[in-house]
Amino acid sequence: MTTASPSLIGYGSALLDIIAFVSEQELKGLITGIKGGTELVDIDTMASLLERLPNTPKRVPGGAAANTIYGYAKLGGKAALLGKVGDDDDGACYIEGMRRDGIDTSPIKIGGECPTGKCLSLITPDSERTMRTYMGANATLKSEDLTADDFKGHTHLFLEGYTFYNPELAIRILDLAKQENLTICIDLNSPEIVLNNKDILPTILRDYVDAIFANELEAAAFADTEDELEALDAFAELCPIAVVKVGKRGAYIKENNSTLHRIDACIVQALDTTGAGDLWAAGFMYGWLNGQPIPEAGRLGARVAAKIVQVPGARLGEAAWARLAKQ
Repeated sequence: MTTASPSLIGYGSALLDIIAFVSEQELKGLITGIKGGTELVDIDTMASLLERLPNTPKRVPGGAAANTIYGYAKLGGKAALLGKVGDDDDGACYIEGMRRDGIDTSPIKIGGECPTGKCLSLITPDSERTMRTYMGANATLKSEDLTADDFKGHTHLFLEGYTFYNPELAIRILDLAKQENLTICIDLNSPEIVLNNKDILPTILRDYVDAIFANELEAAAFADTEDELEALDAFAELCPIAVVKVGKRGAYIKENNSTLHRIDACIVQALDTTGAGDLWAAGFMYGWLNGQPIPEAGRLGARVAAKIVQVPGARLGEAAWARLAKQ
């Protein structure tokens, strides 16, 4: 890890989160497919879903990496976001929202023919979320649009696993970050990402990654085992910091392929799990990159995640952040 003052840049899909609370019956009327699942949709399908929502939804800047960068900044860290939005009102709303939260948005690319991407999160009374995502402008970002200048002035990169839907782009980002001597952290985000990139992930983790975050499903997909500690070991053989998050049971962290840490979850009544894993990573990285011991950083991640599941969406009020800062 570098000794410079930490500056974290995140790369990921810049998606305007649209959060709607619906009944079980309303959910059945809105979608086909599995409750709790995530599907990509086209612009017409997204428009139809939004028109049929029973209530006015909440709109906030989102995306997996953006959620983590947001949390890191609200804890007091220096943070920036790299991604792409459309040249439209939603894009302007997205950028302004991130700026208000203290994030440097100058790396964000703007333009193209596609509108800003959106993620509709349909939340049922059991707190489960079913998501439909329109990638929009994010899908038009190409490898050649990025240069080393996008990473200058930063010490660490947080890359969302969804980037590996475009492996060429993901590797371009990793190469540029490595060229600028950034420490690299990746959250795998979904078991489908792991399975679709299983041939290249071991090499990616070994050659580029300093810290890897996965939940139990992603870890099982990577290591071909449901034994979480065996999966953790598979990551730890490749990365200095390996994390497997196991929901209400907390998380396991292995440091330098030797020291094992068990981090308990903070037990609370969950309203919406949107962004819980993203904000866990934010708390952990803020602690770790600012010199806290690994267990202490893990406990900060658990506290931040516990706060976020008690509110709709992946944003906390200022009072909640102030209380977290005092703990």
